[in-house]
Amino acid sequence: MVIDPVARRTDGESVRIAKDVLCAGAGAKICLPEGPEEFAQALARRGRRRPVVIGDDRALLRAVGLLHKGRELAGVPLSLVPVGLPEAVALSRTLGVPTDAVAAARTVLDGGERPMDLLTDDSDGIVLGGLRIPCGDACGALPEYGAYGSSSAAAEPDGRAACGAPERIADGGGAALGADPAVGHRSWWKPAARTARTALSLLTTPAAGRWGAPRPGVAEAGAGRRGRVPAQRLRLRVEADGALLADLDRPVRGVSVVPWAGDDAVVDDGPAGRPGGLAEVVVHWPGGERPLRARARAVTVSGADFHYRADALVGGPVRTRTWTVQPGAWRLQLPRQG
Repeated sequence: MVIDPVARRTDGESVRIAKDVLCAGAGAKICLPEGPEEFAQALARRGRRRPVVIGDDRALLRAVGLLHKGRELAGVPLSLVPVGLPEAVALSRTLGVPTDAVAAARTVLDGGERPMDLLTDDSDGIVLGGLRIPCGDACGALPEYGAYGSSSAAAEPDGRAACGAPERIADGGGAALGADPAVGHRSWWKPAARTARTALSLLTTPAAGRWGAPRPGVAEAGAGRRGRVPAQRLRLRVEADGALLADLDRPVRGVSVVPWAGDDAVVDDGPAGRPGGLAEVVVHWPGGERPLRARARAVTVSGADFHYRADALVGGPVRTRTWTVQPGAWRLQLPRQG
């Protein structure tokens, strides 16, 4: 049981409840890392124990990223007890994990493993919930597509950027643990302003589906400010399994790509639901024109320098990037259906 330090600071009561439920139902070794290095060590020294992460989306992404980097992801089922502010567990909720501490802890004990698709890109990054490329158009820019973090993004050598993290996010999509909040005077109006900005973006941006990316405007736990991707006016070439969806001669308003699991993939008492093996690609056009939808195993986007958001990462600028679906690449403990 790896308990994220951000969760301990944010909601110690939920952490205590989850820990009590888990320890009452099964033997557990409790690890209390104080930073990303200790988090990685705790995960590496798990032995044959099943890893249980107590924390927010960022902690989940860090665990998945570490296992992916070590090429262990397919063989290690993950369990999660989401702890954090609602906007900090949006990805967990989208994936189907209960956000109530008691329900999530019981899911760890009594739930079923479900194989989950993910996306990998050509820089070895990973995407669990989905990605989006925000672009501007003549009718105005898309609403802010904030990431789990602060208003600044730390550039990575391969062109990706860590959103608002006090430390950089590791290659392979793992999100770094947040550091202690800055010490010093903070204006009384800043929390209220942040809440208002988040609420506004949630109201003005279409909600993502169950398998879609977390809603724009959510903030990463451990950091109260949001990462921003500036509005862009781009012409993009979008290919899905080689089929051309959009070309440079026609501007797009935005592109989203999410793993698609199918309509009947559920967890039950038998084998876990099967992943879909495809990604749903949606190209949004300027104005009120109907979006173009397709399903594919590989999606390539190219054009002038563009940014993209993938879970807790804001990437770019890049001129081309390919995302490929990895069917059933990881397993997550989810509630049983029926």
